[in-house]
Order: sequence, then C-alpha cells, then structure tokens
Amino acid sequence: MTTAIPTITLNNGVEMPQVGFGVFQVPNEETTAAVSAALKAGYRSIDTASIYGNEEGVGAALAQSGIAREDLFITSKVWISDMGYEQTLEAFEASLQRLGLDFLDLFLIHWPAPEKDLYVETWKAMEKLYADKKIRAIGVSNFQPAHLAKVIAEGSVIPAVNQVELHPALQNREVIAANAQHGIVTEAWSP
Repeated sequence: MTTAIPTITLNNGVEMPQVGFGVFQVPNEETTAAVSAALKAGYRSIDTASIYGNEEGVGAALAQSGIAREDLFITSKVWISDMGYEQTLEAFEASLQRLGLDFLDLFLIHWPAPEKDLYVETWKAMEKLYADKKIRAIGVSNFQPAHLAKVIAEGSVIPAVNQVELHPALQNREVIAANAQHGIVTEAWSP
C-alpha cells in the first residue's frame, strides 16, 4: 500500500502533489522504466521538459500505467530556443504530441533568458493556452523577482508556480518572498 502524497492548492484552485518525480538527465531510453517504477511507488506528479529529450519516454510510461489521466499531474517546460509567441504555441503542441496527452497540468517557462527578452511574449502565449483550457496551470522556472514583476505587470494571469533551485545550501529567500507576495507557489528543484 502506498501513502497518499499531500497536495497544495495553486492560486487558481488546481491541486498539485507536493512531491513529484523529475526526469532531468534521465536518458529517453531509460525514462519509461524509471517513470513506470515511480508510478508504481505512488508518484502521481511527473516533471519533464522539452530540453530533457525524454518526453516520449514519459508518455510511454503514462500510456502503459493504466492510471486514469485525472489522477496524474504532468509538468513540462518551454525551452529558451522555443521562446516567443508562435514558437511557444508550436513547442507546446510538440510536447503534447511527444507525451501522448491532450492537455498538461502545468506548463512552465524553463528560464527567463532576459538577454533574449522574449519571456513576456512567451507568457502571453501560455496565457492563451491556459484560456483555451489546454493547460490547467501556468508558471515559470528560475525567475528572479524582477522577471516575475515584469510578467505580472504585462500579463493577465499571475504565475501559479515558480520552480527554482532550493535546498539547505541555496535557500533563495528573496525569490520565495516575492513568490509569496503574489500568491505564487515555490516549487523546489534539486531539493
């Protein structure tokens, strides 16, 4: 018997498991077995990204799992090279196809890449996907307070999540405070 994983309510009312299985640096050919084992162990939140190159492996594991789609929470991310309005829409559809899904639970901008200055345009594309109900929640990853402030000022939806590196050696207190100020859940990567 597996223990139920507690959830947290995002700022739009969506419930997200507090513990998830990330597949960063898992080769695609090993991903299906790894995700299948994680699902058997009780994980229901799986975190991937287009840049990881293993969305197909995640999708195969999900398809083989027999777990109802509504019982899963799947996150992916748009990479820097796919930033921009039209590019983000195309990248999202490509991720869905690789994952074999009809929608994502959470879609994140992987990095703000301020030197490209496309993260607000990218955010507007994500807002469209969210409005079209192709994504249950949208958020960001690795955003500092200034990046958050710009997205909030120029967008119409406040990010639900900011996924940042967070562990005892890197506590990221300024980012956590900015997230809290706006009702954004801080999600740790490499905890």
